Order: sequence, then C-alpha cells, then structure tokens
Amino acid sequence: MSKKPTTKKTAARKPTARTKKPKVDSWKRADGRAFDELRTLKIESGVLPNADGSAYIEMGRNKILAGVFGPREMHPKHNAKPNEAVLRCRYHMAPFSVDPRRSPAPSRRDQEISMVMRSALEPAVFLERYPRASIDVYIEVLEADGGTRCASINAAAVALVDAGIPMKDLVAACAVGKIEDKLIVDLGDYEDKKGQSDMPVAYMPKLGKVTLLQMDGDLSTEEAGKALELAIEGCKKVYEVQREALKKKYGIDQPQDKPQELPPAEPESEEEPQREES
Repeated sequence: MSKKPTTKKTAARKPTARTKKPKVDSWKRADGRAFDELRTLKIESGVLPNADGSAYIEMGRNKILAGVFGPREMHPKHNAKPNEAVLRCRYHMAPFSVDPRRSPAPSRRDQEISMVMRSALEPAVFLERYPRASIDVYIEVLEADGGTRCASINAAAVALVDAGIPMKDLVAACAVGKIEDKLIVDLGDYEDKKGQSDMPVAYMPKLGKVTLLQMDGDLSTEEAGKALELAIEGCKKVYEVQREALKKKYGIDQPQDKPQELPPAEPESEEEPQREES
C-alpha cells in the first residue's frame, strides 16, 4: 500500500522541541520581606525621666518600654548575694496590647519570659561590682506583634547602658523560624503562630558569645545550624541600631560635636615692626 502524502495540516501537528523555562520561586513572606530581612526597627534611649535608665523600641508593630532602677539596696535583704548584685527582670503585657484583651494579672508566660530575659542579660553585666544590691529591669509591652521576648531583650540592654550599669557588651536578640519548610528571620505574629518552629537567640557581637538559645518545634541538624547563623547575622544588625540609639542620646560622633575647621591663617608680612625709641 502506498503511504499517504504528508499534508500541511498533518505536518503542523508534529511535535516540536520546546525549551523548558526554569522554574521561578514565587514564594514570599506574608508581609513581602526577604527571608533574611528584619522588620522596621527603631530604638530610643532615655525616654522615662523617673527611671535611672530607659529605652523604647518599635520592632515591626511591637511597641515596648523598658525601665531600669538601680543599683540600689536589695529588698528583702535575705535575697541579697554577698558577692554580687541580683538582676531582676519583670516582663508584662498590657491588657490592651493584644486582641482580644488579656487579663492584667501576670501569667505563667510572663514569668517564663522574665526568667529568660534575666538569663540572657546576666552574662553581659558586671554584677560583682555591686554586692548586696539589686538591679531591676521592668518591661511593659504596649503593643504585641510576635517576637516580644527578643524585642524586650534589645530594649532592656539599651536601658541598662542608659542607667550607667557597666556591661561587657550589648545583648542583641533575634529569632529565626521555619514556615512552609523555609527558614525566615525575625518572625511576625502570623509567622510565629502558623510556623513550624521558632528559635530565639541572644548574642553579644563584640565577644562572639550566645547568651540565649531556645527552640520550639522541629528542625533538622542542618537546619538548626543554618538557623543559628541567620540569627547571629540578624543580631548583628540589631546591635548597630542599639549603638546608634545610644550615640544619639549622648551625642557621640554627632556632626554638631565635631571640631569646627578654623579658617587658614593669613601669611605674616616680612617687614619687621618698628621699635619705639626710648
């Protein structure tokens, strides 16, 4: 049998080779940030006139006040330590800081974060210089948007320096988590609640020491190592904002404090001044 001639119509149906386009990862975070991008961060020091030291922080929509009182005499005295000061931290969320409104009474979560803050800040403070004394740090969360423990540690470290407490280094804190199998830095409220894991880290960049490491959820060994690296990089970014807040308060390296340049001196004339005859 003779084969049918190939017509234009059948020739057009023949499959042609197509170049495969590379797949583009269109995944984005809920607020549009990059995976290693921090939320908007603002820190001010010396905002409470009645405290020995204070700071205010806005980290995303978190709004937190920190006040430091001390060193001062320890009360009750039986809790004093003969060789060093006692650092006491109190973390509290205002009833209007979340929706729905929360009870003003301290909760177990408040007590836990107070203990976590103390553990994160103690390695940075020269407590041995103030035996039998107390240093009190009060945190009041005015608006919460996820990651309040890290934001509170950042504010408390600036407030301690503002109070004149000698410290080995500032403590900066940042959290890394996993959502949809992807690691992200500085979790917001939605990411904190819907994510698969959360790892808050507090770090002293100048000394290269981690003062706090917690984890909630599941991470593989490889993911945990990468998450720690991302958290440390985030802490370094927070550290720079903390330093700038203190420089602004005390006028360090500000343009108005730099010495003014004097105009060039006029060349002296070569003529000798005439001497008065006696």
